Amino acid sequence: MNLLRRFKRPLRDALRHRAELREQRQWQRAAWVVEREIDAVVSAGRTIVAGPWLSEVGFEALYWVPFLRWVKAAFRLDPARVVAVSRGGVASWYEGIAGRYVEIWDHVDPAEFARRTGERGATKQFEISAFDREVVQTVERVIGERVAVLHPSLMYRLFSLFWSGQRPQSFLDAHTRFEPIVAPRLLDPARLPREYVAVKFYAARSLPDTPEVRRTLAWFVESLAERTNVVLLDTGLVLDEHADYSFGASGRVVSARPWMTPANNLGVQTQIIAGAQAFAGTCGSVAWLAPMLGVNTSAVYVDPKWLHAHLGVMLRASHRAGAGHFAALDLRALDPVARQPASGFRLQASGSHQP
Repeated sequence: MNLLRRFKRPLRDALRHRAELREQRQWQRAAWVVEREIDAVVSAGRTIVAGPWLSEVGFEALYWVPFLRWVKAAFRLDPARVVAVSRGGVASWYEGIAGRYVEIWDHVDPAEFARRTGERGATKQFEISAFDREVVQTVERVIGERVAVLHPSLMYRLFSLFWSGQRPQSFLDAHTRFEPIVAPRLLDPARLPREYVAVKFYAARSLPDTPEVRRTLAWFVESLAERTNVVLLDTGLVLDEHADYSFGASGRVVSARPWMTPANNLGVQTQIIAGAQAFAGTCGSVAWLAPMLGVNTSAVYVDPKWLHAHLGVMLRASHRAGAGHFAALDLRALDPVARQPASGFRLQASGSHQP
């Protein structure tokens, strides 16, 4: 019996090792297939549409733009061949990556956009939808030529190997290039306080809309306003399921809502964040962007399981880019005695942040 066990153990170990090698080859092949598809797009010789980006702002800032920089370097792609397609006035995010930029809101009504992206049933672009194709056809009419498409599904398929735990952090490092972003100038700086902290809190799975969260955030904003001016990046735009927390402008708290439209809201937010002493907001969305603008960032949450590997990516990204510092803050760790209901603040979720 002991002799049989002695033979079964190494056999079992050998079979397990063989299965692990087979799985590793499977993931390597999946990455190789995506890279071959990217090469085919670049080698087609046509103008390339990078996009259309219709997904979350956070993934655009944290993954898509750095991914495009990697494509540019790895495949020696001339930016003059690239047309970036996104929304909200983010042309500056693509400087050095794309020679041209097409604003989706110039050609698609925001209500129609919300309806069509809702019909897709998923926020992440794992495949090319009918709406994606329609946007690409619109871009072809705008620029007057047929294009090749470098679609976000390529990035999603590639990075899913990392998000699922099949590939290590070094895999993501090898397929991204994190660099500082230069903000546009869409808003007259005279409208802003000389010194201020930019704030954007919105309801999300990591920061749900509950009475306790509302009280804590109201106290947080009031505490900031006791020391400096606060500029709220509440858009008032209903574009997806994430509602901005509305604090109400008063005293040293200023709302940027009057300065925003669908066509410029992300560009205006980018400019305001870039001029701030610091940024504080929900962990996600423009909190991933702020460090790339050289601004120290505090990103808050109460449920970290929804943040997956993104926190680690952001910490490494801010270091690799030599950008602003990034710190994640669990609201539950704040002193419960300090978190009393704030006088003068009535907090509710209202409007939406850009998808």
